[in-house]
Amino acid sequence: MPANLPPQYFEAEKNFRSAKTIPEKIMALETMLAIMPKHKGTDHLRAELRRRIAKLSEAADKKMATQRASMMIEKQGAAQVAVIGPPNVGKSQLISSITNASPTVAEYPFTTQNATPGMMQFENIQIQLIDTPPLVAGSMDFWLPHMLIRADGLLVVVNLTQEPLSQVEAIATELEKMRIVLGKTPLTESPEIRHKKALIVANKIDLSGSSENYLILQDKHKEGLPLIAISAKEGTNLEGLKSEIYRVLDIIRVYTKAPGKKPDFADPIILDRGSTLEAAAASVHKDFAAKLRYARIWGSGKHDGVMVKRDHIMQDGDIIELHI
Repeated sequence: MPANLPPQYFEAEKNFRSAKTIPEKIMALETMLAIMPKHKGTDHLRAELRRRIAKLSEAADKKMATQRASMMIEKQGAAQVAVIGPPNVGKSQLISSITNASPTVAEYPFTTQNATPGMMQFENIQIQLIDTPPLVAGSMDFWLPHMLIRADGLLVVVNLTQEPLSQVEAIATELEKMRIVLGKTPLTESPEIRHKKALIVANKIDLSGSSENYLILQDKHKEGLPLIAISAKEGTNLEGLKSEIYRVLDIIRVYTKAPGKKPDFADPIILDRGSTLEAAAASVHKDFAAKLRYARIWGSGKHDGVMVKRDHIMQDGDIIELHI
């Protein structure tokens, strides 16, 4: 039985042959499939078009996965924090001021086109900050949602001279499209929603009108997200920002010592607040948790060197001596 294909089909076929990208090829094939009449004479051709669409779609998925992997930045240091915000709020200036990174800093918007990592020193640990492209409606890099989900926390940077409340709301709206919600995880969490630890960084406190806007922002978020005012350009309150980032991440440092020796304060174990001695032992070595007989602790125990059990809750600054 003849296919009896209409002229529009052959036009779409011509577009397919001239297409240079996978999405263009898929679109042309789907157009051919939609135009093609449905009868027994076209069954074989329809199946062939579906097979080619499926093959191209698989190739597109693999290419996107490769591109996404190329943009994934390996976590380093105590935690990874993504720095997000609308255009021209000073994210790159902030990264340049408190890390070892050197992102492009300029007064015009959309300076940042890719993710740029940098290490921020806080006391005896380092925290990784990642500068990201501006977060705006209708213009989002495909790899960005995955990066934000992987991060341990978010810095939401806003410009205090340009309606910061509206900026925070716009950012929250864009994040909700990615199924990301700012704030601590509730007791009953939906597996489809990711709650992220976050800090609002109100930048440009040195400029005219910023103090009044900061008070408005402070009043709005006094019961919600933590907030800090800084000037990345002038260096105002940057040390306070570092401390607040550490506090918001809700992590602790635990130190180890061998029997009869001094503690190693240079390389602490990083744990989530509320972690147990068993988790600390596992962080030292995977076999330690299984073989641990007992441990002595200095810091949160009633007495220095007191013996504690596996379920003992660790505190920031604790020193442990593990015995296996």
